[in-house]
Amino acid sequence: MQRTHRWRPARRTATLSAAVAAGTALVVGLTTLGNASPAPAPTADPAPAAASAAQAARPMENLGRGVVAVRSSDTEVLVSWRLLGLDPEGIGFHVYRSAGGGDWIRINDEVLTGGTNFVDSAADLGEDNAYRVAPVVDGDEGEPSEAFTLTADHAVEPVVRVPLRPGGAVKFTWVGDLDGDGEFDYVIDRQGTTQALEAYTGDGEFLWEVDMGPNSQDQDNIEGGSATIDVGHNDGVTVRDLDSDGRAEVAVRVADGVTFGDGAVHEEVDDVHQSIAILDGETGAALATAPVPDDYIDDGPMYARFGTGHLDGATPSLVSYLKNRIGDGDFNLVIAAWRFDGDELTQQWKWLRGDQDAPDGHNTRVIDVDGDGRDEVVEIGFVLNGDGTLRYSLADQGVVHGDRFHITDIDPSRPGLEGYGVQQDNPSGLREYYYDAATGEMIWQHVEDGVGDVGRGVAGDVDPRFPGMEVWSFSGLYNAATDELTEPDTGLAPWPQLAFQWDGDLTTELLNDGKFEEWDPENPSPSGSLPRLLTTSRFGAVNASQDINPTFYGDVIGDWREEAVYTNAAFDELIVFTTDRPTDTRLYTLAHNPAYRNAMTFKGYMQGHYPDYFIGDGMAEPPRPGITYAGT
Repeated sequence: MQRTHRWRPARRTATLSAAVAAGTALVVGLTTLGNASPAPAPTADPAPAAASAAQAARPMENLGRGVVAVRSSDTEVLVSWRLLGLDPEGIGFHVYRSAGGGDWIRINDEVLTGGTNFVDSAADLGEDNAYRVAPVVDGDEGEPSEAFTLTADHAVEPVVRVPLRPGGAVKFTWVGDLDGDGEFDYVIDRQGTTQALEAYTGDGEFLWEVDMGPNSQDQDNIEGGSATIDVGHNDGVTVRDLDSDGRAEVAVRVADGVTFGDGAVHEEVDDVHQSIAILDGETGAALATAPVPDDYIDDGPMYARFGTGHLDGATPSLVSYLKNRIGDGDFNLVIAAWRFDGDELTQQWKWLRGDQDAPDGHNTRVIDVDGDGRDEVVEIGFVLNGDGTLRYSLADQGVVHGDRFHITDIDPSRPGLEGYGVQQDNPSGLREYYYDAATGEMIWQHVEDGVGDVGRGVAGDVDPRFPGMEVWSFSGLYNAATDELTEPDTGLAPWPQLAFQWDGDLTTELLNDGKFEEWDPENPSPSGSLPRLLTTSRFGAVNASQDINPTFYGDVIGDWREEAVYTNAAFDELIVFTTDRPTDTRLYTLAHNPAYRNAMTFKGYMQGHYPDYFIGDGMAEPPRPGITYAGT
């Protein structure tokens, strides 16, 4: 099987010129959009600008260029790379190719200042071709990036294949820079009689395994074993650089009998008590542990959902959603935040729902809802401030439990961020709702008689004839800003699964059951089928979570567009779908947008990842992210 490989140094250093690496020449407003018509002037939306100013100390990964090359036709290769969040305005790039291990030859004529991708139509594809890029600032060329090699006679496919050890089925993948080289690596689960976690570098070098042990044998999706991960909407794992040293850690909820990557076995007093463990990303050894809150231990162990954010605007926190069942009835809910300083894991706060009317769902988001630079913890029906106090509940506006909700700048003409959610068996008939994310003020609601479980709902700009994003479930497609029913025929509207950025235009594509699709609002198909951009099974990929989703999706490599990560049927290979389509649109990597990067750390029921600005037709230039690079 043909493989792609990247050269990996022991430790990544900055890839810009010395002046840029030292922090000079960095200016706000770095991107220029390459859509066919000029982007309009920024609308009156003060929240992103305020957030940018307040978030100046927020550490994010010190990413490299993430160069990737795929054979897009018999004669062409698409080379793609990251624009970084702190790249200076006007930065350009040169692209270099090394054929068959020979000298590096520049293959672009003029400095590239548009989209961060390039079509190479002159390569001899019968031999190995390595690609790298070099930044150009004020006419000076900086240090080149790591290289990516496209192997000789490589298949025509928009895919990077990452080898795995043989093992059981994979439900989820997480990404993080485990070894500090500036590129994302992979952590996967293994499903079986017992469960495990495995870690691999970005090119498939095995790093370590954690055996979740006998307490992962009971995999009931509501009340399973105390070490069980990745069942129902409970994952209990996430990956992020929690101590800002430039290398990602792995957080996992553990119980008695878990064996860490260095062979050490975790012990508890019984099979009910649990801990949170922070693992070294390179070795899988436990760096620190702390007990899971035991407020509800009489009702058994707690299932967990993990993610991360910057609750104080400056320091990463692990956010834990912890839940167990009271007999055959209601559920206890604890949300807690934790800080890892490199040595100790400390609980910052915990919030107990108790008898408060605060509806939760199947996904959690951590995002700055009010633009003050500090993240909040958001559930489908309530929001906690970064200090763990209740900000608001939507229960007093009729909201109950539901499957899916989304928060981003859905309406760029309106200040701040908006939220959209759907409902499950709401007794009032409330089906879907749209609200101000900062205050919880309801903007509109849709109520129908006899409504049941609205299992899907999504937001994205799929109809450029109307301003901002559309939102929809199964009652027709609405323009969010106007509450206008733009496609009333549910048979013609697209299926509301996952919003996706793939082909390089600014409207939203859709990822649904192994199909990359793009709805045509002016020519919807009477059969309800959508124009298909790609079918993952043609490249050997199989669905994972809920038998419909990839194991992960997000901006992992290349430019700002998103990757979808699947496995093959034998579970010995990750199949990373990365775009093969050129674009002039130039945006900094979504992984350097704080809201988007937080979303990449959460699982639950897989939902769309969104930045804290509007992506869509006619979008304004997004503000520079208020970040620093960790470990520098």
